[in-house]
Amino acid sequence: MGQAEQPRDARVRMWAPVCQAVAQLLGPYAEVVLHDPDTDRVLEIWNPMGSRGPGDPSLLGELDGLDPSPQDVYGPYEKLLADGRRLSSVSAVLRDAHDRPSAVLCINLDRTPLEQAAAVLSAFGAPAVQRPEPLFEQDWSERIQHIIGGHVRETGRPVERMTRQDRLAVLGRLDEARVFAVRRAAPVVAGALRVSRSTVYGLLAELRASSAKEEPA
Repeated sequence: MGQAEQPRDARVRMWAPVCQAVAQLLGPYAEVVLHDPDTDRVLEIWNPMGSRGPGDPSLLGELDGLDPSPQDVYGPYEKLLADGRRLSSVSAVLRDAHDRPSAVLCINLDRTPLEQAAAVLSAFGAPAVQRPEPLFEQDWSERIQHIIGGHVRETGRPVERMTRQDRLAVLGRLDEARVFAVRRAAPVVAGALRVSRSTVYGLLAELRASSAKEEPA
C-alpha cells in the first residue's frame, strides 16, 4: 500500500484561498509564497518563479530583526532575479489568535511587462529627432505656439502667470523669428499670451526701441 497523504497544514488551509485569489488576479506575473517563520521553510507556493517548493528553505531571517510596522506589512521593496528581472515585493506577517507570528505571506510581482509597456509609451511620447524646420517655416501660427510653449516649459510659469519680462522675452523671440512680418500675427500672439493687442504693440515697440539704442552708431 502507498503512503498515506500528509495532512495539509492548518495555516495553508486557512490562507490558501487568499493566496490563490492574488495569484489568479496577478498571474502569471506574481509569485505568492506562504512561509513558516518558526522553521524558516516554505509552506506553499503559487505561480513559482523558480524551482523552490513546499519544504524548501525560506531564508527569511529573523522577524525580530525587522523594523516594527503597525500593519505588519513590509514593502513594496525591490528584488532581483538571476535572469535580470526586477520584482516588486511585499511581505505580511500573519498572526494567530494569541498575536504570535503564524505565517509570512510574500507576493513577488514581476515588473518586466510594466517596464516594457512604459518603454513603449515613452517611445511614442518623445520625439526621437528634431523637427524638420523647412516643413514649418511658413506655418507662422505653429511657430507662435512653439516659441511661447518653449518659454513656458523653460520657466515653469504658465501664460497667465507670465511677468512683464517674460512677455518681453517671448516677443523678442517671436520678432527674431520674423513672426510679426505677417500682418495677422499680432492678434494671434495677443490671444496666445492672453493680453490685448495694444499690450503686444506697446511691448513690441519698447523692445525694438531698446534694441535700437544698443546698436552701435
